[in-house]
Amino acid sequence: MTNIKDRVSIQVSLSGYSFKIQDEDGVRSSGWMSAERIFTTPEFQKRYDQVEISVFTPKFALIPSQFHHPMNMRKNLSEVARIEEQDVVESADIPEFAAVLLYSNTIGETLSKVVSETVLTSEGEKASPFPEIYFMLKVLPDLPEYNKILASYMDGYLYLTIAQGRSLLLCNSFRAPDFTTAEYFIFMAMKKLQLNPEVSTITFRTSLEAEEEMSLYRYFKCVEVI
Repeated sequence: MTNIKDRVSIQVSLSGYSFKIQDEDGVRSSGWMSAERIFTTPEFQKRYDQVEISVFTPKFALIPSQFHHPMNMRKNLSEVARIEEQDVVESADIPEFAAVLLYSNTIGETLSKVVSETVLTSEGEKASPFPEIYFMLKVLPDLPEYNKILASYMDGYLYLTIAQGRSLLLCNSFRAPDFTTAEYFIFMAMKKLQLNPEVSTITFRTSLEAEEEMSLYRYFKCVEVI
């Protein structure tokens, strides 16, 4: 990471996309944009030292590395997510938690493929899209507090990861048609894990509306967006 000068992180969902650029000028975010603007986004016409493409898919499962077998990926994922016959099932190592992430980015969108073919690295290579939860698990160990609570909310789904120190306590997605429901699942998970919001920071990888942030501040010590 120390040698990376220009970095772009792109989040893609059924409703559009957003991006965050980190370069010598600092960090700047685009806000949420509709899919039809993809070909006129000037920031996508240059190359970057690092390109990350995140897809908001609830089709994932995290299993301990010792229980992973490539031949069982579809079967294992179908036990916790609705997998159609045409869905492509893939895997990614999560060495930070000695686990393997099973996932399918087949959610009915083609935007991630367009982004992958458009936004190239400095070497001219395409970046492979990974699920949002993959990047959440990668970022989670770097959060500074002992109680690490990281969430994303998009298209009616809450994605939630919680760890204490180096121990992963929760990695899941919840169907939440509104933010009030998303908050319910956050507090339900924290109660089950016996974590106190009043002494905890919650961090989001997606933007929050002002009223959403203020609602969280009623319960949490601090609310961060990265």
